[in-house]
Amino acid sequence: MLKYILKRVGYILIALFVIVTITFFLMRIAPGSPFASEKSMPPEIEQAMNEEYGLDNPWYVQYKDYLVSTAKLDFGQSMKYKDRSTNDMIKESFPVSLTLGIQAMLLAVGFGVLIGVITSLYHNKFPDYLGTTFAVLGISVPSFILAGLLQYFVGLKLHWLPIGGWNGFSYSIMPAFAIAVTHMGFIAKLTRSSMLEQNNSEYVKMARAKGLGKWTTVFKHTLRNALLPVVTYLGPLFAGVITGSFIVEQIFAIPGLGKYFVTSITNRDYTVIMGTTVFYSIILLVGVLLVDILYGIIDPRIKLKGAKK
Repeated sequence: MLKYILKRVGYILIALFVIVTITFFLMRIAPGSPFASEKSMPPEIEQAMNEEYGLDNPWYVQYKDYLVSTAKLDFGQSMKYKDRSTNDMIKESFPVSLTLGIQAMLLAVGFGVLIGVITSLYHNKFPDYLGTTFAVLGISVPSFILAGLLQYFVGLKLHWLPIGGWNGFSYSIMPAFAIAVTHMGFIAKLTRSSMLEQNNSEYVKMARAKGLGKWTTVFKHTLRNALLPVVTYLGPLFAGVITGSFIVEQIFAIPGLGKYFVTSITNRDYTVIMGTTVFYSIILLVGVLLVDILYGIIDPRIKLKGAKK
């Protein structure tokens, strides 16, 4: 296991190097500069700003400096927010995005698995049709469309929940649900298909022949094997709930990292764009590694390639 983890960490470092390199050169080949849009800024001040941030240095000097600072996890000062560093923005806003993402993951996995189990147990009956319809609708409706609908009907019309801001648990319910529904539908379909396959296996037939009830068979035998495809999906799910919160955070006026990421693109704030991109890449790559390890723990029959046998 240790050998496998070390090998995967090496792959993560290579992937991060490629991401850092691509992000750096994409920012540099983009036309204009972070200060070019400031029409009221005199050329002398713009030149001074370029010198301060090293934008007048040759590209290879900028690239070297950026690699060194990134290796130290120092993402530099914002070019638009005065006296604010990218690291400060991440420390301030990422806990909000992480809280929202965890809530969305719990909703997606919990209700997705529940719907999948129920639809499989009542195959070709009303609960199956109802759950499958919900899953298809969830996959089809984008999160930002659902976010607007929730704001209008649940927030404005029914006054059940606040339509924006971040001031307690009630403020996170609608955005978390908007992010979770798409993944919830996918997990429901994934669980349903896996459960139907397991229900036709010999060991399930043997359990039922011994007189075990429907739900007892599910929890003792079927569900564990049926959840393996869902565990595989946890990596993309984590990426989806974190990056999928960017637009939803804007819609609900949530002070998460997505706010800085979106505004940094429109402001051409190089350091914030590259810093948040690298930070999210680290989080997602580590998340995928943890899912791979969890996959092997859930099913010991699976041998991790490179792990000690």
